[in-house]
Amino acid sequence: MTTFAIASRICPDTTKEIIKAMSQREHNIKPFPFSFYYWTTVLLVLAGLSDSIYLSVHHYLVYTDIGYESFCAISKAINCDTVSQSPYSIFLGVPVAVWGVGGYLFCLLLLPFAFHSDAGKKRMWPLIFSVSSVFSLISIIYAIISNIYIRSYCIMCIASYGINFLLLFYSWLIIQRFGEKEGIIKGFWQDMKFILNKKTFSLSLFAPYTAIVVTIFTFFPVYWNLTPPPLSANVPKGITEDGHPWIGGSDNPELVITEYSDYLCFQCRKMHFMLRRFIEKNPKKIRLIHRHYPMDHKFNPIVKEPFHVGSGDMALLAIYAASKGKFWEMNDMLLGIEISGEKINIRELAEKTGLDADKLTASRFDNDIRRNLWFDIRDGLKAGITGTPAYMINGKLYLGEIPADILKKVIK
Repeated sequence: MTTFAIASRICPDTTKEIIKAMSQREHNIKPFPFSFYYWTTVLLVLAGLSDSIYLSVHHYLVYTDIGYESFCAISKAINCDTVSQSPYSIFLGVPVAVWGVGGYLFCLLLLPFAFHSDAGKKRMWPLIFSVSSVFSLISIIYAIISNIYIRSYCIMCIASYGINFLLLFYSWLIIQRFGEKEGIIKGFWQDMKFILNKKTFSLSLFAPYTAIVVTIFTFFPVYWNLTPPPLSANVPKGITEDGHPWIGGSDNPELVITEYSDYLCFQCRKMHFMLRRFIEKNPKKIRLIHRHYPMDHKFNPIVKEPFHVGSGDMALLAIYAASKGKFWEMNDMLLGIEISGEKINIRELAEKTGLDADKLTASRFDNDIRRNLWFDIRDGLKAGITGTPAYMINGKLYLGEIPADILKKVIK
């Protein structure tokens, strides 16, 4: 028997007074006013909008800025850059972050209707609840994708997931405290009718929004499709005395860059294509020497667990192509392959580069070609390379990127 039950038997009158006092106290506790919930929702939508704008800019810079790295590129597991570099960051030809901007803007346009005097504190909230339900479902889907397929997490994406669930919770709370218990589905259609009845107000808000959305989806630039410039006859290329392919530069180039690269490394692809564009514009000033450094655990002893599986075999194909004078054609083909773990179609590579398919296939097991790859990896290990891309310039090692001031001295 509880202490309260014992006390109620001993002093029934006193117990009744306590219960009455507690009931009175609960009756006197008032919920927060509608304005508190409304402005909290406004702040959440603005926070989500700001987060999506940041992620949109971040996505653009990841693909276009040669030296960009986000603040949340902390580790292999926590890395916004890795998430942006994945094919899952694009949906129907538009970055997911830009979809987020459109979604939060839509919610922002609904909030003035909710504050309208005719709304009676109940209109728009079933609609906002429905929209935030979709946002929350998408958050769950992308969280699963990050965990299973990308295997990396974006801090700012996680923040947007939290915002979505808070929007869902607050819209539900407002419905419970100020609505008429009409149900979400019925309330949704009532909200739609409410918007349609405010024709002038609705048109002034949604007409510009619709025009902007249509424009974005029609003309959005596909900046994430990184491609090298065409191999120009004006840009010299050849093989060094040590057997390493080079491109660009006169007999005495102003800048010689030796790159150590991995064919399944996004940053390697991005940096290489940008360097190639610089060389195309400054063909006599910059020479780029290519060396292989696959971060494939089957080839590189510094890698202790499965990572970039297949990049070592891709390097072997490129080394064989170099022996046939087709390195840069093969290099561009390999760098153009989407980083999705799909098997490489060697016959297609052979056909597009003009090589014998059977000999190209067999090259992966050629001891001389494997030895050449090991020489590149060995030299990279001696130089202290721990990741890709890596660059040797005038005997100095640069990991990840080349300082802008070095390039500015020679490029236009």
